Amino acid sequence: MSKHEQQAADANGKLKRKVYEEELRKLQAELCKLQEWVKHQGLRVVVVFEGRDAAGKGGTIRAITERVSPRVFRVVALPAPSDREQTQLFFQRYLPHFPAAGEIVIFDRSWYNRAGVEYVMGFCTPTQHQRFLERCPLIEQYIVDGGIQLIKFWLEVGNEEQGRRFEARIQDPLRQWKLSPMDLPSRSKWYEYSKARDMMLEATDSPHAPWYILPSDDKRRARLNCIAHLLSLIPYEEVPREQIKLPKRSKKGQYDDQASLEGRHFVPRRY
Repeated sequence: MSKHEQQAADANGKLKRKVYEEELRKLQAELCKLQEWVKHQGLRVVVVFEGRDAAGKGGTIRAITERVSPRVFRVVALPAPSDREQTQLFFQRYLPHFPAAGEIVIFDRSWYNRAGVEYVMGFCTPTQHQRFLERCPLIEQYIVDGGIQLIKFWLEVGNEEQGRRFEARIQDPLRQWKLSPMDLPSRSKWYEYSKARDMMLEATDSPHAPWYILPSDDKRRARLNCIAHLLSLIPYEEVPREQIKLPKRSKKGQYDDQASLEGRHFVPRRY
């Protein structure tokens, strides 16, 4: 670790909050520039986030999207398939969420459920799993050939750090909602998930849609590294904007608009 990195790290070697927030603000400003460029050029981008449970996907996605427009950066987090969706082509329920011109769609979990949780937990057959691994690169080639940029991130958290995060969720009532029925089995099936990950990477890490592995034991570093890499993958320029001037309030129809609220129901002032 360099001297600069030592100064930026806390006692546990993780990035200090102040340093993180300063760097995050800079990167989020660049994301705003990227947003305008995507709209200006009519680009279509799909960003897939996959990884182990408690790897920090949600926090990373929030860091990307909290300062940009949800109409440009759309987050898609589909629930388990319905009975009807289970009878459809596997990719069918994802396609309606793909971007139109000027949109970046972020999938919080994606079609790669079949390569991970569905395979490990026995929600699909070995034949369905193998068929997915064989056909997924072909479908992604079709997506890319159609003019959509496809970016895939795999967040990798270590065994000890994952255990610590699960324990924190169990103890903290503000985090308990994060514990899904699939989370606890992911602890006992650590190596099954590791093997499923390796099979997925071997089959679907293609030149047209490569996987980018993001170590996430340090959540703050992971978020910054992810945003910086995302910005590097989509060439963009700053779009010139007209200088904004706030117009003066018109006095036409002037009246005491605050007095007219008297007698209405107000939210009680408790703080």
